[in-house]
Amino acid sequence: MKRKIVLIVSIVAGLVAAVLTRFYITAKDAEVQRLKDAINRRYGTIDVLIFARDTPAGTVVQRSDFLKMTVPEIGMRGQALTEENLSDVLGRKTLVGHRYKDIVFWADIEGGDPTSKGLSADIKRQMRAISINCSGAASVSSMVRPNDHVDVIGTFDLSDGPVAGARAKSLVTCTILQNVLVLATGARTAKTRAREGGFASSGYSTVTLEVTPREAEMLAFAEQIKGRLVLTLRNRNDTSFEKELPKVDFEKIRSEIEGLNLERQQKKLTGH
Repeated sequence: MKRKIVLIVSIVAGLVAAVLTRFYITAKDAEVQRLKDAINRRYGTIDVLIFARDTPAGTVVQRSDFLKMTVPEIGMRGQALTEENLSDVLGRKTLVGHRYKDIVFWADIEGGDPTSKGLSADIKRQMRAISINCSGAASVSSMVRPNDHVDVIGTFDLSDGPVAGARAKSLVTCTILQNVLVLATGARTAKTRAREGGFASSGYSTVTLEVTPREAEMLAFAEQIKGRLVLTLRNRNDTSFEKELPKVDFEKIRSEIEGLNLERQQKKLTGH
């Protein structure tokens, strides 16, 4: 008898807990909805485009790649794509990968907003644009273009004197940043490229990169000390990241160059 009573009490307690939990969840959902409604009333809403599926970088977008979603208008108008913008982006490529239901921003699409003026509209939120002195061989014979992705390599002279031997031993090269988006070369941006239908062969003396605020500080410092920055061009579908890349000096080249060459030849023979 006691067992039956305990069982019944347990079942009743479980049902009460379930009902209370349901009431709590319902109350929270209602509270969230009230907050959404308050934001919508204050700022208004806008129908924006979202990705209809997981979309990798470099995808040539089609109408079927997008869905519509209603969101608060604050921070969205002029930044997020709407159905009116579809004809302007079809056939262009995505610059970065996105997940299902991510909002589509102009900064995510190759060429950006063709109606906007200036570079600022092309910079993704919480990112920064910074220009570095880079021309000729330092920018892959000036073949780096807007929307390319590059690695930034710096070579720094840590010597205090003019002696050639001491200077050679004090040079250090290291990869500063990997897989960085190029926003502009000289004064040419992706918008310019879209309007002109491509680029004529021409040189430039600066390259503008999209980086985080901390990365911007690193690049600014690197340009101020005794050194030189060089860009290496990546395949646009290559998002790989090399961990623990070593610093290179004269001794490292002398000790490892033979092994590196053998490794490269083996990769050629095996196709890997």
